[in-house]
Amino acid sequence: MNQKSAIVPSGMEGYVSDWNMSPGLEHGNFIFLTGMTGAGPGGIVDPDPARQIRLAFERVRSVLNEAGLDFSSILEMTSYHVAIQDHIDVFRKIRSEFVVEPYPAWTAIEVTGFVTPGTLVELRIIASKAED
Repeated sequence: MNQKSAIVPSGMEGYVSDWNMSPGLEHGNFIFLTGMTGAGPGGIVDPDPARQIRLAFERVRSVLNEAGLDFSSILEMTSYHVAIQDHIDVFRKIRSEFVVEPYPAWTAIEVTGFVTPGTLVELRIIASKAED
């Protein structure tokens, strides 16, 4: 079966209408999330790394919750960072408030920038609906 289903939490409809992408896409037991940043409504980016990082994780939570999941469902996380050394300690601290054991696989990558200027972090997530 090749059935795919979009996951679009309230407030994220712009992903579909403006960018032609789903905040999350369910395929089989897997949920693939579009990269989530700490850009707020209207693309406003708070210059504080901690607020950006926390908002990115909250946006991940919104998509997971819409799919009936939580952070325990995450299999893999890739985080992309502008100037990673400037905020990796803050990122790790905030990340530890969200992820749970068994911890997901994680890769952190430094990049030069994102579509929305001022964005410091983007999270890419793969989660599973599969029961243990």
